[in-house]
Amino acid sequence: MTEKITVIERDVLISFGFEDMNRYHGGGSPAGVATAFKVLQRAFAVLSPDAAPPRRSVTIRTAFRGPGARDGFEAVTRAVTDDRFTLDRTLVRTDLGRLREDFVFEVGIDANTVAMTLREGFVTAAFIDLARTPDRTAEQERRLDVLKAQLAQRLLAAPADEVYQLG
Repeated sequence: MTEKITVIERDVLISFGFEDMNRYHGGGSPAGVATAFKVLQRAFAVLSPDAAPPRRSVTIRTAFRGPGARDGFEAVTRAVTDDRFTLDRTLVRTDLGRLREDFVFEVGIDANTVAMTLREGFVTAAFIDLARTPDRTAEQERRLDVLKAQLAQRLLAAPADEVYQLG
């Protein structure tokens, strides 16, 4: 994958691909990293279509609890370190159903914010069921790793506006 997300810090453009973000994360949750990649692509296209946004101007609020997404956002924006990342479970959208209810994001650049939710067809029931299973066995962990990789591939294969809808 050659797509990149670019931000600017101290007059220097910095570009991140999925692989860069996943390497920072450590690789355990590639679907979460792919989620962060697509969320930032979508948000930046709406909020800063003509220029790379200032890295430290980006804020993120989300209902999504996964460590891959958090680390992906951190790699690109440093939002976790700078306390501009908020995990907010009040954002959960039960009206979207259990497969999508946590995939809710609000991304801001300076005073402008865009809200987005995951479109249908990306997350499977098998993935959600296994991800939410407490005390998984080694076999379940291996199966979940396969499902994470498959979800990451589905997310990365689609344009960001086909993955995340505004609102």
